[in-house]
Amino acid sequence: MEKYNFREIEEKWQKRWEEEEIYRAKFLSDKKKFYVLEMFPYTSAQIHMGHVRNYTIGDVISRFFMMNGFNVLHPIGYDAFGMPAENAAIKQKIHPKDWTYKNIETIRKQLKKLGISYCWEREVITCDSDYYRWNQYFFLQFYKKGLVYKKLSPANWCPSCKTVLANEQVVDGVCWRCGLEVEQKELSQWFVKITEYAEKLLDFSGIKNWPERVIIMQKNWIGKSYGTEVHFTIPELNKELIVFTTRPDTLFGATYVVLSPRHPMVQDILKKGRLKSEIEKFLLKVKGQGLTVEATIKMEKEGIYTGFDAINPVNNEKIPVWIGNYVLMEYGTGAIMAVPAHDQRDFEFAQKYKLPVKIVIKNPEWNGIPEKLEAAYEGEGKMINSGQFNGLSNREFMEVITEYLTEQGKGRKAICYSLRDWCISRQRYWGTPIPIIYCKNCGTVPVPEKNLPVTLPYNVNITGQGESPLKNLPEFFHCKCPQCGGDAERETDTMDTFMDSSWYFLRYASGDIKDKPFDKEEVNYWMPVDQYIGGIEHAILHLLYSRFFIKVLNDLGYVNFKEPFKNLLCQGMVIKDGAKMSKSKGNVVDPDDMIKTYGVDTLRLFILFAAPPELDLEWSEKGIEGTWRFINRVWNLNSNILSYESQGTDTGDINVERIINKTINSITEDITKDFHFNTAIAKMMEFVNNLSKSIEKKECSREKLVSVWQRFIKTLSPFTPHICEEMWELMGNKGSLVAEKWPEINEEYLIDENISIAVQINGKLRGRITIPAGCSEKDVVEMAVKEPSISRWLKDKTILKKIYIQNKILNLIIK
Repeated sequence: MEKYNFREIEEKWQKRWEEEEIYRAKFLSDKKKFYVLEMFPYTSAQIHMGHVRNYTIGDVISRFFMMNGFNVLHPIGYDAFGMPAENAAIKQKIHPKDWTYKNIETIRKQLKKLGISYCWEREVITCDSDYYRWNQYFFLQFYKKGLVYKKLSPANWCPSCKTVLANEQVVDGVCWRCGLEVEQKELSQWFVKITEYAEKLLDFSGIKNWPERVIIMQKNWIGKSYGTEVHFTIPELNKELIVFTTRPDTLFGATYVVLSPRHPMVQDILKKGRLKSEIEKFLLKVKGQGLTVEATIKMEKEGIYTGFDAINPVNNEKIPVWIGNYVLMEYGTGAIMAVPAHDQRDFEFAQKYKLPVKIVIKNPEWNGIPEKLEAAYEGEGKMINSGQFNGLSNREFMEVITEYLTEQGKGRKAICYSLRDWCISRQRYWGTPIPIIYCKNCGTVPVPEKNLPVTLPYNVNITGQGESPLKNLPEFFHCKCPQCGGDAERETDTMDTFMDSSWYFLRYASGDIKDKPFDKEEVNYWMPVDQYIGGIEHAILHLLYSRFFIKVLNDLGYVNFKEPFKNLLCQGMVIKDGAKMSKSKGNVVDPDDMIKTYGVDTLRLFILFAAPPELDLEWSEKGIEGTWRFINRVWNLNSNILSYESQGTDTGDINVERIINKTINSITEDITKDFHFNTAIAKMMEFVNNLSKSIEKKECSREKLVSVWQRFIKTLSPFTPHICEEMWELMGNKGSLVAEKWPEINEEYLIDENISIAVQINGKLRGRITIPAGCSEKDVVEMAVKEPSISRWLKDKTILKKIYIQNKILNLIIK
């Protein structure tokens, strides 16, 4: 028996697949399509086991749909711009472009070793100028539409990465990439008006099957709140202060208002000179504190009284105006009304600064009104201390008070979103240059489309300190104004790399084109992506930005669809010893080592078998060794079948037909329903066990055995393509398995030869009998009345009615 030489087999088939371009996608508008895509890798040094899992899942799906007659697009590319490349360049004294392309070559070789069915002809590299020129093109289209603007704004600044971070990239007050605490820095930056699409982004009707938690995460991030705008007046400033609240029912209980340190009214207060020195010291103290909701929740709440008072519009009471570090200018109006009796955060602040607490909602469980609260009461109740509105339920009062404020011209119904505009400015080199020129005569001037791309110069000194090094490169920085021809300067910020990944899937769907970002006809054929696969960590950033991008392009007429990804699978991590694999923990398993030891088909099968795709996978040496033994058993069984000689029996042939049909049926269901690859593989293992027993007993004919085995090879091939291609060829077949049709099921063989059914008498279970599948009612009744456990209940009784549900249950009505 020939030994299973996985190295030779895998190299042979990978070479043949590449030479024959069998995975090359073609635009065939009359054929049903399936676009499967895994989130593309960042160009770090090499792929890890998490990548292997992600790409193997996608490959099984790709091969399955190819064999089911779909025109499949399964592309690959590289997310190649960004901070890690620049940081590595500084550390290793190598240019980021050289570092990136060196890594791309490594990753490309690794991916080909995995035997993934990629259409390599559509490979995308985001740091190539023929790709990022279209980032610049889309920037200009967004600019024309008024969706891009520049403003002076405090920024989340990572002192380690030395660049600005979007709010979404600050997690619990630290940088999402390096984990260092984020600071605040005032910078002039470019923003994309994603807030204009908040309502459209809350519409998920164009999505077919996404994890509910991802949808919830996006909805929470967008943060739509229904509430009321309330207009307070500050007489000494002769100004109106507008606050947004979701609790207008507590307005009579407002005992102070709080401004964000960045609220415009703070400057008006400083101009009056009252408490100026103290306020300026406070503003300096809180200047570097976080800009995110998470940061304000965790920070110590601090504030300062401004010396000014506001007038509550419902009772004309004077209440103090404070400035507080926990109020974000980015949410609502940047000012809040504080009701310490009914908001715990306000209560704690009031306790700290000895501010009054006024109860306006009575807890139904209270006996009387407490003189002092131990904590804020945030529940339901009747209104008290609320003038003519006393006695109303607080829920009813929400509508009543909003209508009252509207009639008085002191407020109105309002909707507020937590979503903030997307800051895309990065003070780094390794990114897409922003196509803007600054001219003393003409102001801000977009680079003409005919002059794109604005290319990144190679000869640049990268220090990683402060501003972009592009400012120190005269040949890039200094230029001529495209409008007046005078001296001008280029924008030196580069784009957030999420701009690159917000539309890359469109570039894949266009083949090889140079004169436009994508071919509209072909993109409208392939898109939306039918199955997208990636980690849950991208639920807000990448997935939200991509949805936004497509909605804008739809509005601009570039595409005829409104969602990029129809179905989304968020695969779990690969962990070892209960923890995420990392070099610092010393628990990394190198995919290359596993491939050298066991072969890629074994690695693929173990990755798919060890856990359902959406759950974390615990790495197991015993597990991969067990998978290796199964692969060898399949190989040896193939050799046994090639030399098998037997006439068998009709019964034996029927038995193996029943086994293979049930197996294929179950596997098909497992793949198409939630991608339960692990249970599909378990059924393959069970099939191999059953077939081995049949072969040992020589129960079936050679002709039937070969037919059954070849169908099994087809079924196994999406999981372990190399060994299956080899066995298919050894069976005397030509061509690749992806060109073969997925095995059909004969439903006659799905019914068991003998089945057990329940027998009821007057609706009560009295026993079970075994009958041939498909048995007639007459025969079933005859067998039932002869069964001792049933017949004793029928003694001296008359059967009035027989109710038979075929192959399931018999109910006898007796008297």
